Amino acid sequence: MFPALETELKQETLPDPYEDFIHHHLQYYGYFKGQKSSLPNSGAHQRIWRNSSRYTLNGSFGERDGFISDSLEKEMLLWPTCLSSTGHAQIDAVNRDALLLSSPLLRSRQLIFDELDEVNPRLREPRELFSCFSSRGLLQAPRWPIECEVIKENIHHIEWVPLQPEYFYQPTGNEKVPEIVGEEQGTVVYQLDSVPAEGAYFTSSRIGGKRGTIKELAITLQGPDDNTLLFESRFESGNLQKAVRVGVYEYELTLRTDLYTDKHTQWFYFRVQNTRKDATYRFTIVNLLKPKSLYAVGMKPLMYSQLDATIYNIGWRREGREIKYYKNSVDDGQQPFYCLTWTTQFPHDQDTCFFAHFYPYTYTDLQCYLLSVANNPIQSQFCKLRALCRSLAGNTVYLLTITNPSRTPQEAAAKKAVVLSARVHPGESNSSWIMNGFLDFILGNSPDAQLLRDLFVFKVIPMLNPDGVIVGNYRCSLAGRDLNRHYKTILKDSFPCIWYTKNMIKRLLEEREVLLYCDFHGHSRKNNIFLYGCHSNNHKHWLHERVFPLMLSKNAPDKFSFDSCNFKVQKCKEGTGRVVMWRMGIINSYTMESTFGGSTLGSKRDTHFTIEDLKSLGYHVCDTLLDFCDPDQTKYTQCLQELKELLQQEISKKLNNFGQDMDLEGNWSDIPLSDIESSTSGSDSSLSDGPPIRLLNNVEDELNQKTVLKNPKKKRLQTRKQRNEQYQKNYLMRELKLTENVPGRARFASTLQKQPTFLNSPESPSPSVRSKNPRLNETQLSGRERGTSLDPPLTSPKNKERIQVLSA
Repeated sequence: MFPALETELKQETLPDPYEDFIHHHLQYYGYFKGQKSSLPNSGAHQRIWRNSSRYTLNGSFGERDGFISDSLEKEMLLWPTCLSSTGHAQIDAVNRDALLLSSPLLRSRQLIFDELDEVNPRLREPRELFSCFSSRGLLQAPRWPIECEVIKENIHHIEWVPLQPEYFYQPTGNEKVPEIVGEEQGTVVYQLDSVPAEGAYFTSSRIGGKRGTIKELAITLQGPDDNTLLFESRFESGNLQKAVRVGVYEYELTLRTDLYTDKHTQWFYFRVQNTRKDATYRFTIVNLLKPKSLYAVGMKPLMYSQLDATIYNIGWRREGREIKYYKNSVDDGQQPFYCLTWTTQFPHDQDTCFFAHFYPYTYTDLQCYLLSVANNPIQSQFCKLRALCRSLAGNTVYLLTITNPSRTPQEAAAKKAVVLSARVHPGESNSSWIMNGFLDFILGNSPDAQLLRDLFVFKVIPMLNPDGVIVGNYRCSLAGRDLNRHYKTILKDSFPCIWYTKNMIKRLLEEREVLLYCDFHGHSRKNNIFLYGCHSNNHKHWLHERVFPLMLSKNAPDKFSFDSCNFKVQKCKEGTGRVVMWRMGIINSYTMESTFGGSTLGSKRDTHFTIEDLKSLGYHVCDTLLDFCDPDQTKYTQCLQELKELLQQEISKKLNNFGQDMDLEGNWSDIPLSDIESSTSGSDSSLSDGPPIRLLNNVEDELNQKTVLKNPKKKRLQTRKQRNEQYQKNYLMRELKLTENVPGRARFASTLQKQPTFLNSPESPSPSVRSKNPRLNETQLSGRERGTSLDPPLTSPKNKERIQVLSA
């Protein structure tokens, strides 16, 4: 087709095998290797390369098709289905201008040409090490554990707000409690074969999950009159392990536990096909683990109809009748299971429908949103998108830094920081919708958003556990552990998302004050939205940690419940994000809990939350932040006074119950509040299961060694001389201690007299202990050298690692 170019290419030969090997090796890594005479350096040749599809690469980013046979093995990139027509036009324009060559001599991603068709090509600048999206607007495909089968279908749902409020289901007391019969009397119509066995642990991942051909797990229909439902859950965030048909329109469903664990069954998300319009179907989930659930007080499951979305633009809606949550009667000697049953009717024949515990928000949904931000020429000026780290499976954990450019270095240094994170528990998708609403507001052009960006530096991690979100876990990462119990860990390789988050906040504290830390969560047993915080016994900051939640309850009175907030620090929560950040010096450190159900407050009483309700809470967080930092401290002072009155009433009530009487005026700073509040055991808590599964054997060996070292046999002294020397040494040590402690004993006695004995809490640290490590102020932080750690150094990294493994 191009004789001039082909003649020149044929003239270049590489007879030496070693030269040929080096040539291909350098070619693979993007370097040019060849003689000067082989480089076409004319404008004609350049135009030939540009216009010929033979010498341009398609969307493979320079992958060597001849060396990689399995297309799924490549670093595949997904075309985002959520892009607008403008975004697709930009991508097409980039594709038309692609200058990547596929000739045997010149195949480099680094070679570019000027727009004016200058003769000599040049190398492009090095790619950013932490950039997340390519210039071509493509997304990274999710990486799955190699045990997981994944169907090659893109699941996408539209956003929709119901026109009418969706009220809770009102139990009648006559709901049917179906007997669980199992597959012995039923027919298995769907069952996952690739679920990791108990005791297994994560080893590796790949795009597309398990190798080989994807099996058809659903049964084969016998004809058009066969009304068996076809189930599927092998897609992003899907969770359903088995479906058993026990009646014509009745199915028993078994959820898959979190990968590499034998527990945490709560989140479900699956697809059904081959529906019938006029039939009443009954679904019963048989292996739930929580004895209490919002389904018992009126919460309905969510259903999505593909035909309704296509024809009527209707999305997810609450659906279900005869809803009952009850204990499973099957007793196999293990932990008891609980069942959720409901009936429903499908809106269309031959429809494709989905059921879910809550509105799904997948890793691909997040990437589509972040890509739209990165491609926005205005938002990208004050929102910098970077990769915080890679997860265990190699998926990117994104970090957003949002702030307006400062005019002077002094102005930039004066800004305080706000840290927000979400989705550490992958099944709590409501936290992603709150985060989505916050980002919509803070990235907008409203005066309040611009003011917030002028005042603060926002560090946002929208999805802390992408691996768990991708595979459809409810609570754990691929380490088989709850990440929100491991913020004290030093196991960077096992918990990279948490380790890098904590390290980022440590470095941030060295640069500036962190005004607020908030980790967004979901709650399965309480309605409304509320916060968990950490109470402070420091007189200077006493009750201040409660001001922000109280302000938020006033800004969102029909969604946020201050009465449900709790500020007690329990021992089992020491590894959570809010407690660890609080002990690092962030006073306003919170866990925001959002219900899976709805509201019991105000105008939204007895109605389910919609996506728009959750997004609006993200707006209210921004509004409350402005009130919290208002130079006019009127609102702040009023809230402190109101908190004092509320707590005085609560303490008086507690004292009356105990039969005690006490004048509280003037003694507020001496009252520990830990005994006033109930524990947060009603939260979705799970005790730390220790280190990752793959390290359990090593930990047992370490514990055995520690036991041996802890109780060594004392070496018997052989001679009288040795015994006398030891006796004199011990006597001198006792005398020395008594001499040194004489003045200190008097001070200690007076201190004990001043200590309050009212409602002592073993969990709350005393002011004397807390004063050894006070909260870092701006002067201390600015004086600290960059790179120094806030933690005391350990003797050696090896000892540090051993201590952390044993304590985890």
